[in-house]
Amino acid sequence: LLFLSETGGKDRRSGLILTIPLCLEQTSMDELSVTLDYLLSIPSEKCKARGFTVIVDGRKSQWNVVKTVVLMLQNVVPAEVSLVCVVKPDEFWDKKVTHFCFWKEKDRLGFEVILVSANKLTRYIEPCQLTEDFGGTLTYDHMDWLNKRLVFEKFTKESTSLLDELALINNGGDKGTQQERERSIDLNFLPSVDPETVLQTGHELLSELQQRRFNGSDGGVSWSPMDDELLAQPQVMKLLDSLREQYTRYQEVCRQRSKRTQLEEIQQKVMQVVNWLEGPGSEQLRTQWGIGDSIRASQALQQKHEEIESQHSEWFAVYVELNQQIAALLNAGDEEDLVELKALQQQLSDVCYRQASQLEFRQNLLQAALEFHSVAQDLSQQLDGLLGMLCVDVAPADGASIQQTLKLLEEKLKSVDVGLQGLREKGQSLLDQISNQASWAYGKDVTIENKENVDHIQGVMEDMQLRKQRCEDMVDVRRLKMLQMVQLFKCEEDAAQAVEWLSELLDALLKTHIRLGDDAQETKVLLEKHRKFVDVAQSTYDYGRQLLQATVVLCQSLRCTSRSSGDTLPRLNRVWKQFTVTSEERVHRLETAVAFHSTAEKILQECPEQPEAFNEMDQFDEIEAVGKSLLDRLTVPVVYPDGSEQYFGSPSDMASAAEHIREKMKLVSLKKQQLRQPEATTPES
Repeated sequence: LLFLSETGGKDRRSGLILTIPLCLEQTSMDELSVTLDYLLSIPSEKCKARGFTVIVDGRKSQWNVVKTVVLMLQNVVPAEVSLVCVVKPDEFWDKKVTHFCFWKEKDRLGFEVILVSANKLTRYIEPCQLTEDFGGTLTYDHMDWLNKRLVFEKFTKESTSLLDELALINNGGDKGTQQERERSIDLNFLPSVDPETVLQTGHELLSELQQRRFNGSDGGVSWSPMDDELLAQPQVMKLLDSLREQYTRYQEVCRQRSKRTQLEEIQQKVMQVVNWLEGPGSEQLRTQWGIGDSIRASQALQQKHEEIESQHSEWFAVYVELNQQIAALLNAGDEEDLVELKALQQQLSDVCYRQASQLEFRQNLLQAALEFHSVAQDLSQQLDGLLGMLCVDVAPADGASIQQTLKLLEEKLKSVDVGLQGLREKGQSLLDQISNQASWAYGKDVTIENKENVDHIQGVMEDMQLRKQRCEDMVDVRRLKMLQMVQLFKCEEDAAQAVEWLSELLDALLKTHIRLGDDAQETKVLLEKHRKFVDVAQSTYDYGRQLLQATVVLCQSLRCTSRSSGDTLPRLNRVWKQFTVTSEERVHRLETAVAFHSTAEKILQECPEQPEAFNEMDQFDEIEAVGKSLLDRLTVPVVYPDGSEQYFGSPSDMASAAEHIREKMKLVSLKKQQLRQPEATTPES
């Protein structure tokens, strides 16, 4: 039964020839029947109408088997069979039995049955339509035909099934409700076989059929004209055309489905991003409204905000990826998708940019709060340092240290002013930012929260202003006190300087004011200079006294005891008494010198002829007494109230002054002698 086939040969009526080779082994009639049904289903109705010639090859079988096969043909293909040729073996069966049986059944069978030898089969069928087994020339390879038939059957089955699946997939979106369409497409979206593989198989099969050869590889003879009908080349072409058409539609459906799926995925992701940003993301920002009350609190809020930003960054990364995907779809998408894509892109961008702006605003607000608290802390430390200086008693060593301390105090106060101004600027900037928070309040009334922040900022600035005002008041008091101390030190220094000056005047009086003049005029000039010198000393003494009196007043104001005025006043009075004693001695000597020089000059200028001169001899005695008294004073030291002594000038200076007086006294004595000589001469006469 394996070789039961349609060889492609034709009888003289152009009917197809069906060959049934029988063998020694037992033949299954059921299998034979099924095989005949299959073979008879291959030709077209047109071919079937021309009838079949059946060749039953019984050369290797028994008569009863042949008879059974012939009778079976009546049940399987009674209308299509026109002639049954039974090829008998060389060992002829019982002619009587066989002839009687077939003749007897002729009318009932409906077709003619003849017994014929293989070499006489050409009487009924042309040799070119018979295979070599029956002495013909028709080339036929049953295995090759069977393999091609199997390929055809597989292709037909797969292509038919694939066409049904593709049709269901392609038409699934056109019928039923949306839910049914989606379910139909989901269940049959992937065909059971690969369309590309089926198409390739069909093309290869069609190529084989179009070559009109059973086996193109071994150079076989071309098929008969019936091969197209036997192997259904048009059916293969029709299936291929249908497959290509459905596959093209399927590819378009897949493309549309992929595009829709991608669009739905993008839409789903967009909604995930939007829902998170407008939900948990916004809720996180709603709960973060404070600015902290210190640097540490602001830093903690910044750290919390960074955690929130980190969570947002993950969603912003998704936004960037989605935006790129949407942009790619916009560049390559259909017009029907442009509106939806642009709407998604706009919605995503609006939400992301709004959330990013809120994050940036919050970050800027916290940074401004941190800067405000940093400035406030620095200012507080400056005020603490300034207050510490003001709380320490001032005990400077001199006026220079007081000036330095006062300068440092002024610098600190100026630094506090600058810091407070900076705090006000930072605070105002922070208040301005807080006032703008209402524009993105996440749907929440932030008036209460903002009021707490505003009250805190204003409270810090007011507290710093009050502390600064208290420090300013204390600085004013300290400045006044320090200026008084500077004035006190200045008075003490100037009083000490006055004592020094007076001491220098005294020293100059003793060491340089030693000349008594060469004549009365010069002595009077020296006397006048001395009086002016005494006036300078008096002014110096009075200035020192005034400074010391001011020192007493300042000490009383500062409630402190002067460190130097206690010994300065005695020193001033002691030097002044010494100067007074020395000055009086100097005046006395100059006055004596004036009297001496005046009398001496008067005597020396008188003419000897004047008679009244002889009557004034007592003037010589007077001038001698004055001269001696003056000489005596030059040798006597100045005795101070404390018992100490001091000489004018050096001994040589005093000797020079005394020598000049002695010379003047010698001239006076000589004059006296000249006046006495005429007086002595007259009595003798």
